[in-house]
Amino acid sequence: MAQRRTPFGGRARYWFDSTLARGAPALVGWMALLCLAIVVPASAVLVWTDPDAPAALTDRLAEVWHLTGETLRLGGATGAPLRVTMSVLLALVALLYVSTLVGLITTALTERLTELRRGRSTVLEQGHAVVLGWSEQVFTVVSELVAANANQRRAAVVVLADRDKTAMEEALSTKVGPLGGTRLICRSGPTTDPAVLTLTSPATAGVVLVLPQDEPDADAEVVKTLLALRAALAGEETHPPVVAAVRDDRYRLAAGLAAGPGGIVLESDTVTARLIVQAARRPGLSLVHQELLDFAGDEFYLIAEPALAGRPFGDALLSYPTSCVVGMMREGTPLLNPPAQTPIAPDDVLIVISRDDDTAWLDDCAELVEKAVMASGPSTPARPERVLLLGWNRRAPLIVDQLRRRVRPGSAVDVVADGREATVRQVSEADTHSGTDLTLTLHHGDITRPETLKRLDVHSYDSVIVLGQDPAPGQRQDEPDNRTLVTLLLLRQLEEATGRELPVVTELIDDRNRALAPISPGADVIISGKLIGLLMAQISQNRNLAAVFEELFSADGTGVRLMPATDYVLPGCETSFATVVAAARHRGECAIGYRSHDDSSTSPGHGVRINPPKAERRRWSVQDAVVVVGKD
Repeated sequence: MAQRRTPFGGRARYWFDSTLARGAPALVGWMALLCLAIVVPASAVLVWTDPDAPAALTDRLAEVWHLTGETLRLGGATGAPLRVTMSVLLALVALLYVSTLVGLITTALTERLTELRRGRSTVLEQGHAVVLGWSEQVFTVVSELVAANANQRRAAVVVLADRDKTAMEEALSTKVGPLGGTRLICRSGPTTDPAVLTLTSPATAGVVLVLPQDEPDADAEVVKTLLALRAALAGEETHPPVVAAVRDDRYRLAAGLAAGPGGIVLESDTVTARLIVQAARRPGLSLVHQELLDFAGDEFYLIAEPALAGRPFGDALLSYPTSCVVGMMREGTPLLNPPAQTPIAPDDVLIVISRDDDTAWLDDCAELVEKAVMASGPSTPARPERVLLLGWNRRAPLIVDQLRRRVRPGSAVDVVADGREATVRQVSEADTHSGTDLTLTLHHGDITRPETLKRLDVHSYDSVIVLGQDPAPGQRQDEPDNRTLVTLLLLRQLEEATGRELPVVTELIDDRNRALAPISPGADVIISGKLIGLLMAQISQNRNLAAVFEELFSADGTGVRLMPATDYVLPGCETSFATVVAAARHRGECAIGYRSHDDSSTSPGHGVRINPPKAERRRWSVQDAVVVVGKD
């Protein structure tokens, strides 16, 4: 069989490639030949075109060699062969020395720049915030820490995660926005390695926040990170306060033990379930939670007020013209909305909602109260509720448990989910623990199909909760939002067909999908990661607030409520907010704001106003609601 002859060009390229594969000596040789092939002819042209060039051929060749030597830094000496050889040798030694020195300097600088780019240098800061871990919550946490540090000159936030430093900086810069006076420092490495944790200087930090990652074993990773932090701080005289979050209640005890006596561990799934249920029973309440938890508006502060010592708590409600009092902190225990006759002890600290910690100042507002317009009738009676739960995930049993604790006897929850064995078993277990006061019914069906929703009389329910499925192994964490958006689109079609608005509460994972959801701007949307991030940021600034939020968001405690304005003032009357506060005091509640129905679709807060001035006057309509702190 005849062999096909390879073209000369192919053989030449193959030979050249094979020569280069021999290593650096071959490469240097080829570079030398290439330089000589260019420099020697060019030098010869310069010499032969020079009118002052010598006439003799040997002299001209010597001049060509001189120009070639100067160009290639080979000395260019002429004369005896020994002299030329020594000149070339000295030039090569000088070239080798300079090249080696430049290479060493370049290598050292490259290694240093690579180390800095990898985020492996130690942070030298004092009182900074350390954020350990990477998830969607990191953007909320960093944003809120930047907002909290707006009035500080030398604030710093250090983020450590097992990701590329440059990628982290770009992502944070894009989503967080302007940092003001806060320095953002990223370090790269595993958060479970004590040696890596020391890069963040945790011993000199003001607070350390541990975020759960978007992984199936995220809670175990949080516990391991807390243990690594404790090992990194071993031998240090002072330990910073620690705020961490886990998803599963089974890991909360272990995380608390690893965090130490001063650590605070939040249970994100339970908190999310509580907020979903509260918003389902009081439409618009998620907007109130958003206002209370972010640093952009008014938030909780603890204020010592010796001037009120010995007076009843009810007097404090009308003692601050620009702040709302909601309770007292007594020996580390929050007393939210205590009876109005409760005396304020000298060591008690008031829990107030204010623009800042220096905006709470005393002034008697009792003269602003107009008793003639205060409502005197009974409260709006509570009745059994019907809740439609579309979808099922790991938080659904917690939601059912919260509904059991909060709804009136005779209430019912209808669940629409697929017929997978795991889902049926979880619904059955939730039904077993729901008690006799709550009827739980499972309807099999795909909530992304129109025929499934059309079989239900969705408008007969007091509230509709839409949940996304748990991400499958290997699935992106935000993919369940895709099914949720489809379900919301179908519900929107039902609203347009009937002309009636549905009280929908939606759980989303990615905050960016909020703009894609086909719902009204003021609808209740629970972004689980964002709410936990806001909560962690608030507690990081004042760890005493952890007990306050635990009471506010608990199933059996004193919480935030949205109540009809007609329970407090006569409809159509114009009066001050101080009158509403006084009416709420008579009902055993603390009024902290309102939601205006007329402004719900036009105002930035969708009609929600927290901590308005006591002297603010407005005309109250039947559709307005008052935000209060009290028992359900």
